[in-house]
Amino acid sequence: MAATQFSNAAERPVSFVNDVMPVLTKSGCNVGVCHAKAGGGQNGFQLSLLGFESADDYEHIVKEGRGRRLQLAAPEQSLLLLKGTATIPHGGGVRLELGAENYAVLREWIRQGAPLDQDKAPSLTGFEVQPGRGSINRQGEQQLTAIARYSDGQTRDVTRLAIYESNDPAMAEVTERGLVKILDISGNVAVMVRYQGKVAVYQASVPLGAPVESFPAPGNFVDEHVFANLKTLGIPPSPLCDDATFLRRVTLDIGGRLPTESEAAAFLSSQDADKRDKVIDELLRSPDYADFFANKWTALLKNRRDDASDIVSNFAFHAWVRDSLLANKPYDQFVRELLGATGNVLGNPPVAWYKRVQDPKQQIEDVAQLFLGVRMQCAQCHHHPFERWSQDDYYSLTAFFSQVGRKPSGTRGEDLIFHKRGIAVANNMKTGLPLKPAALGDTIPEIAPDEDPRLRLADWMGSKDNPFFAKALVNRYWKHFFQRGLIEPEDDIRDTNPPTNPALLAALERHFIASGFDLKELVRVITRSSAYQLSEVPNEHNRADRQNYSRYYPRRLPAEVLLDAIDAVAGTQTDFANLPLGTRAVALPDNSYNRSSPFLRVFGRPEGASVCECERVQSSSLAQSLHLINAPDIKAKLSNANGRAERLAKDPKPVEAKVRELYLAAFSREPRPDELKTAVTYLTEPAVAADGSPVDPAKAARENFQDLIWALINTKEFLFNH
Repeated sequence: MAATQFSNAAERPVSFVNDVMPVLTKSGCNVGVCHAKAGGGQNGFQLSLLGFESADDYEHIVKEGRGRRLQLAAPEQSLLLLKGTATIPHGGGVRLELGAENYAVLREWIRQGAPLDQDKAPSLTGFEVQPGRGSINRQGEQQLTAIARYSDGQTRDVTRLAIYESNDPAMAEVTERGLVKILDISGNVAVMVRYQGKVAVYQASVPLGAPVESFPAPGNFVDEHVFANLKTLGIPPSPLCDDATFLRRVTLDIGGRLPTESEAAAFLSSQDADKRDKVIDELLRSPDYADFFANKWTALLKNRRDDASDIVSNFAFHAWVRDSLLANKPYDQFVRELLGATGNVLGNPPVAWYKRVQDPKQQIEDVAQLFLGVRMQCAQCHHHPFERWSQDDYYSLTAFFSQVGRKPSGTRGEDLIFHKRGIAVANNMKTGLPLKPAALGDTIPEIAPDEDPRLRLADWMGSKDNPFFAKALVNRYWKHFFQRGLIEPEDDIRDTNPPTNPALLAALERHFIASGFDLKELVRVITRSSAYQLSEVPNEHNRADRQNYSRYYPRRLPAEVLLDAIDAVAGTQTDFANLPLGTRAVALPDNSYNRSSPFLRVFGRPEGASVCECERVQSSSLAQSLHLINAPDIKAKLSNANGRAERLAKDPKPVEAKVRELYLAAFSREPRPDELKTAVTYLTEPAVAADGSPVDPAKAARENFQDLIWALINTKEFLFNH
């Protein structure tokens, strides 16, 4: 059926619900920074966010303030139009153009008496964008058409009233009228299209079109999907990285540490064809893996210390997470033990999570975002603007935590968590109506009063048919190893934020479920792939690629890993209060150590205040550069009496061997000839003071090695995983 278009609003009665509200939304009148109630409503004029509550909006527009916003006898003099056109001062500027179609719709509605058709207007039943997907060359264009379907069978072209948003403005721009303009980057891009609470998405493939003559040998199914996508896009991948790069990369990514000099030397000299697979398995068996990933999970699970009363629970919770990872506890079991925790922290450490997150609403927001990849925060107050989740969905989820009871445990600062017998319900904040537990997009059988609803939630989450649980985890881990999730951000899974490689994400999800939610197996599959082992060096075609994994994307080492790496090269140990000397920064149990470590603060170690990985600062800054150049703690490590510089200065072995040791420690590789020559020359040249007088040779040797180590730890090669 062809979509109906109306060129003149006077040809038919103007509907408040289906004509006026879309104009106000398109004009930006009901967004948070303008007149939306969620943003406070400028100058006392409050509308529902994005027009989700049209009946309330009618009251505010027509009746509030004795009807001062409308002049039925002289529509053009209505405050609504005078402000919208900025004919009189308006903080929001021009929102309506005089004489334009949207202006005409509002004027005609006022002329017709500003009627409300809330109960008799046909309801919006469907919305789509045409085309739904396509392939566009770089610098190409595609006009989108937005189609609305109504309960009376009517179909309308609402292209001019829909709202468009590109998920990657560096790849594609989109005009207010839905014209997609592709820029100069190849890959996959999506445009979200919104209209009156409905959303649709247009997906475009933007090929580079370069000849792809060959690929590295595939390591597993991951490569089949990555390479198929690259072939479709015409983006040739970089070759595999060399052994030194691989060893350093995978040891940092799995163990959160640098390889030792002996590990690097042995790996580089080995002729074993399976040595890459073997080192992956060795790392997964090591406590380093558990330390590093426990550091990741405890921050996301808010294991933070506010005062001394948190020490017992924080240490116990960290140990439980670490032990779970070391034992390779199935992920669904790990989450079930966390959500269903009862008792006290000494007997059941995951109870500590309920100390940090006490409000049922916060609990379900954290659970949804962290374990399902769904951001539910918006739905607490209004329909989610970019998703299908409503307030009923939000409070039905909250009901799963409504029967969590607390009472003193006898340990200072710790509660005993138990299940309160009773019917689990949560009241919708807006309607006041009680809602029983219900899963997102699914139903849950009736929960008996003596049954803990949290365990039902865990059962649903761990089901093989759950559309979110496994997908969220594999996407999160993919980002850990590739810097960018297949869905980005990694905790924002929705139809309007599609994956860049849907087939790969689905294959990883299936494999993870089939493995019994085996986290180590997931890490093994990802790191054994050739895609993970590609060089970071771009070729002439893939330099601009940021989402298709045609090369490895370098990233700065996390704060804790970098501190440990500096200790490893400097031959020192950071002394953390009340912990054994030699405790690695990645093994710290909570955020309290940030307060005593300027290094961890400057380099962005998270405080454990959010379930979002974005709390960790991964970007580089001037403050970081200055810290590495001249901070007292860095100087102290370099000049430590028991450090590597002191030891090498006294070591009788050839200076060339000492330089090789440093390069293996810092970069897991041998120095290149020019690097070796430069370093040896610097270390062996006669020591002379600024005034020309001789310098104590022992002191000069120490300072020369300190300088060399300082130079190495300030290189990009050291600071980045690549």
